[in-house]
Amino acid sequence: MQKFKRSFVTSASRMSNIITENTRPESDKVLKDISSYIHNYQIDSHLAYDTAKLCFLDTLGCGLAALKYQQPKNLIGPIIPGTKVPNGTKIIGTSHELDPVRGAWSIGTLIRWLDYNDCWLAAEWGHPSDNLGGILAVADYLTRAHKAGITGGKKFTVKDVLEGMIKAHEIQGILALENSFNKVGLDHVLLVKVATTAVVSKILGLNYDQTIDAISQAFVDGQALRTYRHAPNTMSRKSWAAGDAVSRAVNLVYHVKNGEGGMPSILTAKTWGFYDVLFKNQEFKFQRPYGSYVMENVLFKISFPAEFHAQTAVEAALTLHENLNKLGKNYKDIKSIKIRTQEAAMRIIDKKGPLYNYADRDHCIQYMVAIPLIHGRLTADDYSDSIASNPEIDALRDKMYCVEDEQFSSDYHSPDKRYIGNALTIELNDGTKLDEVVVEFPIGHRKRRDEGKPVLLNKFERHVSEHFNSPERVDKILKASYSPDLENTDIDEYIDLYVD
Repeated sequence: MQKFKRSFVTSASRMSNIITENTRPESDKVLKDISSYIHNYQIDSHLAYDTAKLCFLDTLGCGLAALKYQQPKNLIGPIIPGTKVPNGTKIIGTSHELDPVRGAWSIGTLIRWLDYNDCWLAAEWGHPSDNLGGILAVADYLTRAHKAGITGGKKFTVKDVLEGMIKAHEIQGILALENSFNKVGLDHVLLVKVATTAVVSKILGLNYDQTIDAISQAFVDGQALRTYRHAPNTMSRKSWAAGDAVSRAVNLVYHVKNGEGGMPSILTAKTWGFYDVLFKNQEFKFQRPYGSYVMENVLFKISFPAEFHAQTAVEAALTLHENLNKLGKNYKDIKSIKIRTQEAAMRIIDKKGPLYNYADRDHCIQYMVAIPLIHGRLTADDYSDSIASNPEIDALRDKMYCVEDEQFSSDYHSPDKRYIGNALTIELNDGTKLDEVVVEFPIGHRKRRDEGKPVLLNKFERHVSEHFNSPERVDKILKASYSPDLENTDIDEYIDLYVD
């Protein structure tokens, strides 16, 4: 009979990592710094407020545009059909009136659905205007409650919301500068949850210590994996992940408001803390203090609803589409396409093989290059099954290959540049090589802000006009949006312009 050697684990070795010291430590510095920023820092940057106003309008427009599609409409609104909350959060483009938690879910899901709102690219990626879902839901509800005479209500203006956006952008963006959550498999909506929690804590009247408690709850909350953003599992959860994050943030803040405490060493606790469990025993690094840097430098998706690392590739593809036409050629004459890109794009959107859904396609650089080369455009509709069924798209994808350009990757991380470069070179079947088209930063970059602003506002106006059939209604919204008095407008009154 074969003998098996048994190994025994002693109770002492099994218990060696258990912490028995129960003295409460001082709160982690990261938590204190965020809470101090929320409660004590005054935003005095005109550039930040001007950019926040553009971001606010653009984000609302993206939410309206999502309502063209049935899938997001299936996911928003009350859990129990027909439920209306008295003085509840109103959801743009709909007749829904919801509690702030479900309201945050619905607004957050709409504004992120088409992957068309703003972007921040650093060690971690993300879309800071996702935070508007939670900020707007709570500010709108509290203002309506205040006007209805409900205890605990408080009136908020558009400027209050803009301030909240600036601070949420800053928290998410500064945490993202030097800390790569994607490299440990965590999704960037973790930062949305943390930033929204911090800002909503102040909106709901929590003090400095309570805000620390709430932020600790956000860090201990189960964190989303990036699985739904990457091959072979890319799917539509990436379009509602931010809605989920902001709704969880609002829910956690209400728990703390109602008496729940926090965990002072949620990040640094040995064995059980965030750093040890989820961040490979590494502490967060910080490049700069909190201010208004992120809002001032945020990237806008102006021309195309496309994952941001491909924006300049799409712009280059449109130029090449025109160049082919001038030569009397088209995409059928193409033998190969070389895409020089950044390391981040290689990791996220360089994708071969079948694409199964909308979410798969808008995270594939080859697909986003193929559409403009074939059709001379890239719109949200171009990710639909009806367009994607064209076999010539996949045939053209098969002719593409990506290579990392180290300079593009370096410029991507440079604090003074934050470029998102792509370069396309086409070789034709007859051996002709077209001149390479290089685009280092898209029209939504801060270096092209003056050029981009009117185009961004045209995008907003288009989204408003396409959603509302009434020219009178559209005119009323645009007049209020461009009014010098917009910042002083009560947030509920402004949102009422958008609801059915």
